[in-house]
Amino acid sequence: MDTIEYTKFSAALAQRAAGLAQLGCASADGRTRLRRLYQEGSAKIRRPAVSSGPLEAVLINTAGGLTGGDRLAWEVDVGAHASAAITTQACEKVYRAASDHADVRVRLTVGENGRIAWLPQETIVFDRAAFARTLEIDLAPGAEALVLEATVFGRLAMGERAAHGSFHDRWRVRRDGRLIHAEDFRIGPDIAAALGRPAVAGGAIAVATLLLVSPDAEALLHPVREIVGAQGGASFWSVTTSGKLLARLHAGDGYQLRQRLVPLVGLLNGRAGLPKLWSL
Repeated sequence: MDTIEYTKFSAALAQRAAGLAQLGCASADGRTRLRRLYQEGSAKIRRPAVSSGPLEAVLINTAGGLTGGDRLAWEVDVGAHASAAITTQACEKVYRAASDHADVRVRLTVGENGRIAWLPQETIVFDRAAFARTLEIDLAPGAEALVLEATVFGRLAMGERAAHGSFHDRWRVRRDGRLIHAEDFRIGPDIAAALGRPAVAGGAIAVATLLLVSPDAEALLHPVREIVGAQGGASFWSVTTSGKLLARLHAGDGYQLRQRLVPLVGLLNGRAGLPKLWSL
């Protein structure tokens, strides 16, 4: 596994959080088993006990959130015929940045006929936050991926709204070295004004993007559209020997968004269903 480069901070910058965590798994005796686990800094990985199904892993940022200058890197390598589901312990919070930006880099690699479900809980963005996330996914022939990122710009129940700041989400997905999905979502510095535009979110503050790369994707398009409803949309494309289903959702707050994400993830993740922490 190639390692994501990230900044290691000196003692003079000890207030900034830095972390790198790597997880590798492989198929053995009909089950997916842990092959490698590495943790450094504020990035930790825990594994709930499961008796069957994919290997489950929980990502934890022990810094308790992110702010300007923080750096996190997560790497997951799923071997051929193996299956893994990855989530987070809680919603990641991105706080106001005094300077610089918080940076998260994710690299997912899936071997031939393997499968990964990348299902972190929502990212909550606070006012004046600065955040950039890069998601790189490499799929071997026959591999499948279910990928979710959901973001809530402020917590209305707490009287908070992310009116200003910067947010950048960059995805690159490749199958057998060929680019099959690319997108860049960038918003700011006037976040509230941008979200208020009809072509963006029509005033909604909670948004989500969900991507399924699978030969079964086309058959799921109609039920996905029923769950997404009028506040969002879903489309399907044929890519190489597989299919790609992309869904986007928006809602008035995080609770309304979660109400649709739960059945949607349950549908697209098949027998594995929801990560256990999603139901707590």
